[in-house]
Amino acid sequence: MKKLRVPAAALALALAVVAPATLAADKVLHAFLSTGETGLDPAVASDLASLSLLENLFEPMLRYDYEARPVKLAPSGLREMPASDASGTVWTFHLKPGMFFSDDPAFNGKKREVTAADYKFAIERLLDPALKSPWSFMFEGKLADLRALDKYTLRLTLKEPDPSLLFYLALPATGAVAKEVTDAYGSQVGNHPVGSGPFAIEQWKRSDKITLTANKGYHQVWQGKHLPIVDKVEVKIMEEYQSRVLGFLNGEFDYIEQVPESMRDMVLDPSSATPVLQQELAKRGMVLSPFPVLQTYYMWMNMEDPLIGGYSKEKVALRRAIALGYNGPEDIALLKKGLAIPAQSPLPPNVLGYDPAYRSPVSYNPKLAKALLDRFGYKAGKDGFRTLPNGQPLALLMHSEPTMVGRLRDELWRKNLNALGIRVSFKTDKKTEIIKASRLGKVQMFETNWVADFPDGDNFFQLLYGPNSGRANYARFNLPDYNSRYEKARQLRDGPERNALYRELNQLIHAYNPWVLLIHPISADIRQPWLKNYNRHPVELTNWRYLDIEPKSSMTPALH
Repeated sequence: MKKLRVPAAALALALAVVAPATLAADKVLHAFLSTGETGLDPAVASDLASLSLLENLFEPMLRYDYEARPVKLAPSGLREMPASDASGTVWTFHLKPGMFFSDDPAFNGKKREVTAADYKFAIERLLDPALKSPWSFMFEGKLADLRALDKYTLRLTLKEPDPSLLFYLALPATGAVAKEVTDAYGSQVGNHPVGSGPFAIEQWKRSDKITLTANKGYHQVWQGKHLPIVDKVEVKIMEEYQSRVLGFLNGEFDYIEQVPESMRDMVLDPSSATPVLQQELAKRGMVLSPFPVLQTYYMWMNMEDPLIGGYSKEKVALRRAIALGYNGPEDIALLKKGLAIPAQSPLPPNVLGYDPAYRSPVSYNPKLAKALLDRFGYKAGKDGFRTLPNGQPLALLMHSEPTMVGRLRDELWRKNLNALGIRVSFKTDKKTEIIKASRLGKVQMFETNWVADFPDGDNFFQLLYGPNSGRANYARFNLPDYNSRYEKARQLRDGPERNALYRELNQLIHAYNPWVLLIHPISADIRQPWLKNYNRHPVELTNWRYLDIEPKSSMTPALH
C-alpha cells in the first residue's frame, strides 16, 4: 500500500486549527469547604457545607443579583420578577421554558424539563412531617393554596402577607425537585442530588472531595457569557485551618475566605493596624478583600438540659454569669486579630432590622458574674470551684471541634469559666455529628455561628423561636413571651413597628440568656491572581458559576 505523505506545513496548520477545539484543557476551579457535607437533600440540609453545594446543584425561582449592593433579588427560574394581588397574599410565578434537570437514570434516558409542578413539589416537601425539614418554618401554617396552573405557571396563596416570601424563594430549599427522583431513591435521595442548577455532581467521595461538572444546558447568561464559565469545580473538605492556608499559599486553591484568626500572621502584615497582605504575597499578585459577613457567632446552651437549662431564677443566674464571664475584648484582640466586632444582638450589621444604637446589657464583667453566682447559691469550695445550690458539683460539658482553632476556643472558655469557679470539660467531634446530636437535644452547650440565608432579621430571630426546637433552634428555647412577639414581628415589613418588637426580643434573649452572643466577623478574603470575576456576595455562599480561570502560564511568575 502506498503511504500518503502530508507536507509538514500542512500538518502543522491542521494541528493548529484542531488543537483549540480538541486539546483545550478544562477550566477547573479549585475550592474547599471547611466542614464535611451532611447530605444533599435541599429539604433537609441546613449546614453551610451542604448549602454551598446545593445552591450550585438546584435552581430556585429567584437568586440575588451578583453585583447589586445593597443586595437585590432577580429572576432566575422565572421570566420576570413575580407579582402579587392587591392583598399581598396571591402570588403568580411564570417560569422560563427550556430549563432542564441534569441527566439521571430516574428519567429513563429522556431530557426532563423543569415545570411549575416541580417547584410546587419542592415546597410541599418542606412541609412533609417525615422529613423534619429545618426550612418548614417558611411555609408552615402560612399556605392557603399552592397549585400549578399550567406547565410554566405557579400560583401561591398565603393566609396572610409574608414580607420574607421572596427571600425564601431564593434559597436552595425551594429549588425545583423532580418527583421521579425522590420516588427512585426514597430515603437515599440526599445521596443522589438531581437539580437544574449550574452544576451537577460528577464525583462524590463523602466528606473528602466533590467534583462538580458544568451543566452545559444551564440557562443563565451574565455579561454576555453563558454560565457557568468554568467546566468543573473540584471541592476539597479541609477541616484543619493550617491545611487550608498552606494549600492556598501553594496554589492548590484559587481563593480563601475568612482566613482563620490563628493563621492570619502567615498572610497579613502583623505590624499594620489595618488588614494588609504580607509584602511577598502582594508581589505574587494575590489580592486581599476585607469583607463584613452577615454572620453571628454565639454559644448556645440547651434549655432542656437538667444542669444548665430551665427558666428558674437560679438557672437564669448561671447562664447570665457565663455570659458575663465571656471576655469579648480579649477574644477579638487576640483570637480574631481585630477582624470582628462585638455582637450586641443576634443581628449583624446590614441586615434589615439591625439597630446600630442597641447595646447589650450583658457585657464582660467577671466581678458581677461571681456576685450573681454567690447570691443564687453556687458556692465556691476550698479548691475554688463551685457547687450547685443543692451541694452537688457544678461541672459543665461543652462540645467543640477537633481543630487548632477549636482547641484555642476551648482554652478561651476554660480560662473564662475557671475564673468564675466553674469547671468545664470538652468533648470533641466533627461539626456534622455535633449538629445531629444537637437536634436531638443531646448537647449541653456548643459554640457555633449563623450566616444569613437572606438579609432580614427574621432569619436570625427564628433561631430562638420555640417551634423550631430540634431544627435551627439548637438551644431549644421555648418562651411564650418570645414566641408571641416573634409571630407578630414576622407578619410585618421592615419598619418602626417591627423594630420595636425586635428590641423586645433582644431584651428577652438577654434576660434568659439561652445564648452568649460573641462576635460578627470581618472576613479576610484572598484570591489568586489568575482568578477572575471574584466578587463575594453578602448572602449567597458561593460564586462559582461566575468565576473564570486565566491560564497560570500567562501569569507573572511567583516571586520568592
